[in-house]
Amino acid sequence: MSRSERLRLVVLISGSGSNLQAIIDACASGAIDGEIVAVISNRGDAYGLQRAQAAGIPTEVLDHRDYPDRESFDRALMARINHYRPELVVLAGFMRILTPAFVRHYAGRMLNIHPSLLPHFQGLHTHRRALEADHEVHGASVHFVTEGLDGGPVVLQAEVPVLPGDDESTLAARVLEQEHRIYPAVIQWFAEGRLRMDPQKGVVLDEDALEQPVRWPAHRAD
Repeated sequence: MSRSERLRLVVLISGSGSNLQAIIDACASGAIDGEIVAVISNRGDAYGLQRAQAAGIPTEVLDHRDYPDRESFDRALMARINHYRPELVVLAGFMRILTPAFVRHYAGRMLNIHPSLLPHFQGLHTHRRALEADHEVHGASVHFVTEGLDGGPVVLQAEVPVLPGDDESTLAARVLEQEHRIYPAVIQWFAEGRLRMDPQKGVVLDEDALEQPVRWPAHRAD
């Protein structure tokens, strides 16, 4: 792609923005043929806003507490996103449950990353739950967003071992390292036109319906 054809991304965050930083770096290096045109947070104290500002990316804060209900917040958020005309909306630690109308509006154009091997451990506290369940393998998943919480079709997963003596923080750090690898990879697949959501076939990668998520490192994204 030429620079004028780079994929337009809007990234939604609520916190530190480490996955945002991985995407910023991938765009800067050319690993993603894309441009982050805005970063929007529902929290004014999110450190990810500073990351975006340091990279010269426009930022906005839309505090959900300023709205009477989830629907009105999502309508306002949709208006702000649409202002930037993105081709892909990227959730990077955006800690809000989205309304069905919002999800439907961006169907096939919104990705999320989740710190588990979905469908295991949807929702919060994934590392603690993996340890409590005595799982030997944990990981991260990139998926398209649908109306079910962390239930959209999974594109790519990375596995990490659960090691003796692991606690939540050590396991989380090992998973996060893989998140920073697989999220830019999937965004680049989308930018290249290799990845799409089909209403009948589901996830299509390289014109083949994806029956199972791609597993890293068995399939190298580069």
